[in-house]
Amino acid sequence: MSKTAIITGASSGIGAATAHRFIELGHKVINIARRASPVEGVINVSADLSTEEGAKRAALEAAESAVKGESISLVHNASLMLKDTVRECDTADLMRVLAVNVAAVNTLNRELLPLMVAGSSILYVGSTLSEKAVAGAHSYVISKHAQLGQMRATCQDLIGAEIHTAMICPGFTDTEMLKQHLGGDTELMHEIGSQNSFGRLVTPDEIAGVIIWAHQSPVVNGTVIHANLGQMER
Repeated sequence: MSKTAIITGASSGIGAATAHRFIELGHKVINIARRASPVEGVINVSADLSTEEGAKRAALEAAESAVKGESISLVHNASLMLKDTVRECDTADLMRVLAVNVAAVNTLNRELLPLMVAGSSILYVGSTLSEKAVAGAHSYVISKHAQLGQMRATCQDLIGAEIHTAMICPGFTDTEMLKQHLGGDTELMHEIGSQNSFGRLVTPDEIAGVIIWAHQSPVVNGTVIHANLGQMER
């Protein structure tokens, strides 16, 4: 193995599927998350990304395991999603979402960039809600819009470094997070999944494939990649 992938939230869903894909390519894969990844061969760094201290400690531990002098793919996949609206969104809850979805991303970038050589990538797993909004996900929508700004700012700040960035925006994907957001209503999950031209939920492995492609394709630097099976607009 000569390259490294550092993935936040590789304990399930899109993160786990992405870890599996990178393992297949022969990368050393490091998972930064509260829970261990189920993917064999992954190095687990237990972390609380809701605090600056937790994110910084995770970055330092991941750096110790990374292959030095080789390209790194840093995949910002971990995310916190609450059910809230503008009418009752508590500021403390908003700051908790921003801590995981925005501030931790900033800390990991800052701490890990000194290790990243030409050919590396910083990839953000966004959402269709990075560019639009729905009711009932107020703090999450705010955070994903902010994360899109982070990606674009990252691109501009790294001009000349030959480190590229992109945001992959999944549509409704068959993940634990979506199921939790819908209160465990599997029937509602699949009803929502029908709201694209293929009439089904996106699979985590489909998004993982896009992430791998984005890492291997520096031409997409600064790009938003929509991965939603052709979501129907309403």
